[in-house]
Amino acid sequence: MVEMNKINIGFLASCRGTNMQAIIDACKNGSLPAEPAVVISNNGSSGALDRAKSETIPAYHLSNKNYPDAEQLDQVISDTLQEHAVDLVLLAGYMKMLGPITLRLFKGRIINIHPSLLPKHGGRGMYGKHVHAAVLAAGDTETGVTVHLVDGKYDTGTILAQHKISVKKDDSAESLAERVLSVEHEFYVETLDKILSGEIKIKGIAVTQT
Repeated sequence: MVEMNKINIGFLASCRGTNMQAIIDACKNGSLPAEPAVVISNNGSSGALDRAKSETIPAYHLSNKNYPDAEQLDQVISDTLQEHAVDLVLLAGYMKMLGPITLRLFKGRIINIHPSLLPKHGGRGMYGKHVHAAVLAAGDTETGVTVHLVDGKYDTGTILAQHKISVKKDDSAESLAERVLSVEHEFYVETLDKILSGEIKIKGIAVTQT
């Protein structure tokens, strides 16, 4: 069996952190050659922070509540990721725009997952059930999941992978959300595995085989 050097993953999450947990579980069972290094949340009562603490992963609440100055907050987030030697930043339901310092330092190494087939139904305010309601309102016959690089705008970065699912005639925003989320967990892990194996190329991320 070929062993790979592990990379350090930093998570940014705002809510429950279920996608984050799926990735942590894959790291723990050896499916991904990666180490969860740190979790950052803008929500001090988020499930993501609770999950991090239960997994003994360093966890931080960093938001405008404790850092009102946007530039200072951006710097603290960047510093925290660096202090934990993060190689790859994963957004897992993170509801805030990253600042220019963090975007510059980790350019091309920040990944997000979005619950639609971008570029459709992306942009500011398009998250959670808002996305699924928009899919139904548009009469789309298919939707899905997109994993993409993060740039300075909402949901406009380079698309790395997509997975399609059919929209059922009797779907509600709630039922669609449930089916898409069940796909997200597995697909995020699958896409990361392709990145770490080199099947999907990301500049600055190279997992060395030994």
